[in-house]
Amino acid sequence: MIAESRGRLLISALVALALTAIPLPHWLDLARPAFLVLTVLHWSINAPRSGGVAFGFFAGLMLDVIQGPVLGEHALALALVSYVFVREHQRIRSKPSFQQALFVLVALVVYEVVLFMIDGWTGHPVTSPVRWIHTLTGALIWPPASAILGYGAGRRS
Repeated sequence: MIAESRGRLLISALVALALTAIPLPHWLDLARPAFLVLTVLHWSINAPRSGGVAFGFFAGLMLDVIQGPVLGEHALALALVSYVFVREHQRIRSKPSFQQALFVLVALVVYEVVLFMIDGWTGHPVTSPVRWIHTLTGALIWPPASAILGYGAGRRS
């Protein structure tokens, strides 16, 4: 049972990483949700022992290797938001999906603020307001994304 859960966790993280790395047209890339962050948040709520802070850190490290200008910035930001979600997982999990989306919106804003601060400290400032669009799209797709990630979790064979 635990091995099945960890297998689903790893497969979903790899799919989310692939969805993040797929090249898109520029106009569509601006609105691309942070799929890996949503996946980490989902598992931090629904499987806090398997998908905890270490999972968030290593998922962020994979994201840093693929697209990060500074190694460790996504890892730090994802570890931070996953810590908060693991700590509050029972409170967040008991809410309806649209209220969870508000928690996700706040987590995505915190994630982006941490990245924004690290970018500023390292001399890679991106001050365009466009960088905040994916926080809104991530919160908007949270209900279907969470349903897709949780599909089959309650089935027994």
